Amino acid sequence: MRKFRVLFVLAVVCALALCACGKKDGKIKVGVVNNPPSESGYRQANVEDMEKVFSAENGYELKTFYSIKNDEQLQAAKDFINEGVDYLLISAAETTGWDAVLKDAKKAGIKVFLFDRMIDVSEDLYKAAVVSDMAKEGETAVKWLLDQNLSEYKVIHIQGAMGSDAQIGRTGALDAQFSSGKMTKVVQQTATWDENEAKKIVETVINSKEDFNVIYAENDGMAKGAVAALDAAGITHGVNGKVIVMGFDCNKWALRELKAGNWNYDGQCSPFQAQIISDIF
Repeated sequence: MRKFRVLFVLAVVCALALCACGKKDGKIKVGVVNNPPSESGYRQANVEDMEKVFSAENGYELKTFYSIKNDEQLQAAKDFINEGVDYLLISAAETTGWDAVLKDAKKAGIKVFLFDRMIDVSEDLYKAAVVSDMAKEGETAVKWLLDQNLSEYKVIHIQGAMGSDAQIGRTGALDAQFSSGKMTKVVQQTATWDENEAKKIVETVINSKEDFNVIYAENDGMAKGAVAALDAAGITHGVNGKVIVMGFDCNKWALRELKAGNWNYDGQCSPFQAQIISDIF
């Protein structure tokens, strides 16, 4: 019998030259650059957590901007810097392109905190990172998959938004297996975290008559879309099913799918990072 597993990867604090900062008189201005809540259940919880902690009732003046496009996020961060926020919090759509903006923030005396996702910048450009270890998530998931000792691995790999820390981390370990020949890449395609796009990807593979026995979706919503395509085609999945289903994120409904045996694996990561950041302020 195939087993299922849920992995919790909690947000951790990477302290980097932290300062002992007390609250100023009046409202503390916080600018948050994040992905939109519509991206996923995880992101909705993350956005709600930020808005709850950095509320007017708690002494903050919160400014928010939501986009999955890196160039739009970069412009929003520049705008927040020009507006003179005290703190700039970033969950970046992509890992690259942030050097100049963070240098401007440093010059302006604005303290930068990364949350949820890392970006590729010098450590002296931000005060702390409260993030999930995306590479570890990918490594743990792939190790679990290898431990199932399947006679062959024919994988539909549904990726998140390309260039994001989550996509890079969750893709890396699986790419290594494709390169080694231990697993076969049936298709590797981004659905940009979208459930319906994931469903279309799996439908295309089913219609092509190509064989597969693993779906590795880089978030729960995309796994849900993939399963909808399997159900429509009458293909069994989950414990004792033909297809292993794997997802990532932070959703109670995904855990219920695991308990019901409809899914095999879910890597859960905590979206609740705001209070940790506030305590560091």
